Amino acid sequence: MSKLIKDMLTDDLKTRLADVGEAIVVSLGTLDAQRTTELRQALRKKNIHLKMVKNSLARRATAGTPLAPAFEKTEGMLAVAWGGEDVVDLAKELDRLSGVKEFQGFECRGGALDGARLDANDVKQVAKWPTRAEQLSLLSGQIISLASTLAGQIVSAGGTLAGQIASRVEDLEKAGGDASSAS
Repeated sequence: MSKLIKDMLTDDLKTRLADVGEAIVVSLGTLDAQRTTELRQALRKKNIHLKMVKNSLARRATAGTPLAPAFEKTEGMLAVAWGGEDVVDLAKELDRLSGVKEFQGFECRGGALDGARLDANDVKQVAKWPTRAEQLSLLSGQIISLASTLAGQIVSAGGTLAGQIASRVEDLEKAGGDASSAS
């Protein structure tokens, strides 16, 4: 491959990965062209991009970026995947597809998260984390729980206070009624 072609491919990869903060490196194994196309279509439905890369060009394109650790110590034919709702969503989908029988040979090799290198086991751990939507759901549930507890305590204390005031008013009315009948 000529230097000009390598530079063009490197620039293209830099452009594609310019705003990407997290990526996962995968091996397509022995997938044929038809299975690879089916894999790309499945990923595209989840807004996940998959790009075959040459390791040396990927290292050059990601040098000085948070993705650089993903390509340290990489060997063989690899592809880089990025996108999805968040990195957890990306890891979950790739981990799920690696277990699908028709994509046998497809596997996660590692990646980069917040400038740190992930190995294959780390990617599996990230896939077990709750997604952003799940985290927001948990957080809102906790906030609502605290708010309802607080409201219950305020209403409870207010109800107790109102009961005590009503009881005192009744006592005063009885005492006032007894005083007026005595005169």
